[in-house]
Amino acid sequence: MPDGPAFSPVRVFVPAGQLGAGVRADEVVTAIERGFDVIALDAGSTDSGAAYLAAGVSKNSRDAVKADLRLLMTAQARSRAPLLVGTAGQAGADPNVDWTLEIVAEVAREEGLTPRVAALYSELAAETLKAKNAAGKVRSLPPLGALDDATIDSCAHIVALMGVEPYIAALEAGADILIGGRSTDTAVLASYPIWRGAHAGAAWHAGKTGECGAQCTANVNLGSGVILAIDRSGFEVEPLHPATRCTVQSVSAHMLYENSNPFRLTEPGGVLDVTAARYEQVSEVRVRVEGSVWEPRPYTMKLEGASAGRYQTVMIVGIADPQVLANLDLFHDRMHHVLTRRIERTMGARAGAFDVSLRIYGWNAVTGGPVPKEAAPPREVGVMCVITAESQNLADQMAKACNPYFFHMPLSDGVELPSYGFPFSPAEIPRGQVFEFRLNHVVELDDPLELVRTRWIDLATATEGADA
Repeated sequence: MPDGPAFSPVRVFVPAGQLGAGVRADEVVTAIERGFDVIALDAGSTDSGAAYLAAGVSKNSRDAVKADLRLLMTAQARSRAPLLVGTAGQAGADPNVDWTLEIVAEVAREEGLTPRVAALYSELAAETLKAKNAAGKVRSLPPLGALDDATIDSCAHIVALMGVEPYIAALEAGADILIGGRSTDTAVLASYPIWRGAHAGAAWHAGKTGECGAQCTANVNLGSGVILAIDRSGFEVEPLHPATRCTVQSVSAHMLYENSNPFRLTEPGGVLDVTAARYEQVSEVRVRVEGSVWEPRPYTMKLEGASAGRYQTVMIVGIADPQVLANLDLFHDRMHHVLTRRIERTMGARAGAFDVSLRIYGWNAVTGGPVPKEAAPPREVGVMCVITAESQNLADQMAKACNPYFFHMPLSDGVELPSYGFPFSPAEIPRGQVFEFRLNHVVELDDPLELVRTRWIDLATATEGADA
């Protein structure tokens, strides 16, 4: 490990906020010209809902992920700097990691590359989590309560968010490319600098700042990547696109991103405290940060679990009727009552448990909150009817039963039936199964590697191995 005044800043190339979001070839060239020690980026998130974890699939297209990996794997081969990817395949479950590994192997064959690849898996078996829970090692986070076996069994996939330790272990073992399961975004970027001996608080803060690539710049619409340079007392960040820059405001503001406390960020094994951080504009495009503190804590990994639930069918209509537009709250309540009663009367007990939701876009569909009474009527609205039932067939049949009322219900009795505008035929759109997150808990551990499995793939020899 480097020490003393001879320590050189560790340069982290963050090519994009997410693998598959669009790595820029020109920025890869610029990063190579400027020099870096590691390429690190995130590949997933819970932002888009529970479906990707429950189903073990990616939100991003295979072509987009492959295009990004081609640029990054060739840059890795040219620079000999390790490539770290976290939360592979959007959700970081075992199928998501394996899907990404297939693309890595495919790119390697097509480009004639022979990296040594480490796959880090953090998916848990239900029995493993049950044992931890029974031993009192699982704690709930608000708003959920204590965890029970039935909830664990309901999850299709359960993952634990990795910190820096599994990445550091794989780097120690000589990995050229690391494809990680579910990880904190920050840990993927912080692991290499911490391994190299950089300031821990600076490494974690740099990781948080750069987790979304160019989102920490003054113009987030320009470019996709940044360079982080972490040393023994702080870090610096600069964009790769020549037309944008990092500012004190753009860098400091990123602590607000997906974080309830802008000064403290909880990670596996500790808390990042930036209360005393100092931000300085050291050049037109570059910001330096010092004073960040890493506070070690008992080691925990956050748990995510998702399950498949009921089924949905959707219908959409557009409305420009002035009378309806002037009384949208009344229209919503009347329509909801009519559709609910229609299902009850036509299907009876066969309907089972069901739900009808009406979302009026252009009025309050985004917030769901009440609209001020003095608000002017919109020019037009779109109304989405979402019917949730125990099977897809039931949801479809409910939509069909509701069809005449959804497209022709008048605001009041005794008037000629209107015809609202429907954009699709057939009108009912089967949406499939609905997924939901079931866990918001942490598991306490003595060993950061206890729940992580490592699989090794040497593409030079086409051999595989595994660590416990």
